[in-house]
Amino acid sequence: MHFRSYVICTSPRSGSTLLCGLLAETGMAGRPDSHFHEPSLDRWLECHGLSDRRFTSDEDARRAVFASIRDKGDGGTGVFGLRLQQGSRDYFLEQVDRLYPGRSNDVERIEAAFGPTLFIYLKRTDRLAQAVSRVMAEQTGLWHRNADGSELERLAPPREPSYERKSIERHMTALAAMDADWERWFAREHPAPLRVDYEDLARAPQATLARLLEALGLDPIHASRVQPPTAKLAGAESGEWIERFTREMAT
Repeated sequence: MHFRSYVICTSPRSGSTLLCGLLAETGMAGRPDSHFHEPSLDRWLECHGLSDRRFTSDEDARRAVFASIRDKGDGGTGVFGLRLQQGSRDYFLEQVDRLYPGRSNDVERIEAAFGPTLFIYLKRTDRLAQAVSRVMAEQTGLWHRNADGSELERLAPPREPSYERKSIERHMTALAAMDADWERWFAREHPAPLRVDYEDLARAPQATLARLLEALGLDPIHASRVQPPTAKLAGAESGEWIERFTREMAT
């Protein structure tokens, strides 16, 4: 089957920025991003350069947003890509329901908006490492680096990280809840997602990309020409935090 779109279902610090970059770099699999990240129609209009336009109704505004995002997520490739975090999913689905009422489930509504859709579930098996990554990003303000080591995304001024057991525990609990929520949604909506582990993606990005291209009905040979666009942030200090947390939990 040739899909016209795909949705990367995920949670923070699961490698979705790497995966989106790999797919975009092929030049044939859209420009995936968190196009619906902010759970607010006004913020969608602002983020997509539509806030200065006058609309006769919220429905017209919604349609304009979706049209703009379809163009951005397609990037002229004929395939639409979307990254969907669990935290913004429900609001996004509410808006799709308002645009395409009468469908029997979420999958039908998404496909009414974007065409036949492949759902990709990107998950990180090592939840402790995921939580440590989240805490470090929040503390240092640096969320992603480019492949050459330069900063790709910084959300706060730089500061030194400091080990916080309670913060790690809190994020582990929150991440477990996000994973469980996605699983419930898959069980209810039956989209039969293609499952991808972060660990496999990080270890063999080109092989993982080839698998996804093939699932989308695209030529997987293009994966061999794509280099990872981002660099891994985890270093020695992350490993030390993981070891310390594991040791403390064992006592």
